[in-house]
Amino acid sequence: MSNENPDAFDAREIRMSLGIVVEKRPAASRWISHTWRPVAVLPGAAALSEWKLLDREGDVERIQIATLELELHRKETEAYLVNLANETPSVYVVLRAPDLEDDDADAPEICAVRATASPFEAQDFLDSGEDIVEPVPMTEGLIAWVQAFIDRHHEETQFKKRKRKDFRHEEPAFGKALHPIEQRFYDKRKLN
Repeated sequence: MSNENPDAFDAREIRMSLGIVVEKRPAASRWISHTWRPVAVLPGAAALSEWKLLDREGDVERIQIATLELELHRKETEAYLVNLANETPSVYVVLRAPDLEDDDADAPEICAVRATASPFEAQDFLDSGEDIVEPVPMTEGLIAWVQAFIDRHHEETQFKKRKRKDFRHEEPAFGKALHPIEQRFYDKRKLN
């Protein structure tokens, strides 16, 4: 782990490099030849200059395609708590196909864009419909790292129910002359 020093958890945000491992398998479709799915993360992985084939079983390949930073922010601890409360705490990996307009033959078939421990942030990436967002189970060490950050920074916030203001008891603001339609609401309060 890159942040084993206890004082490192005092920072507003901490980072750990994660190797992103994807599985490439043949597709049962006439429109695409194969599918991509993130299957593992490697905590503390070094940066890659090119893809690294880790395993091959028949037509299925496991490839480390990138090293991304997993960032934890102190204001996001609520999201991390939700994640750790799940049956399987996960790192959410976002994959994206490169633009088809680029005619670069050397461009990779898929790119790892983001790794996050926040299910709320992962949901934001799902909204576009163009990204592949999959949960990858966290290792025990990674769970402990996230929990230590939560323990240091999480603050419970009390729910405050707001009270409605009664607009009829307000005076027109800034000496503004009201439109006759608006004025009728203020005139009713004088009748009550």
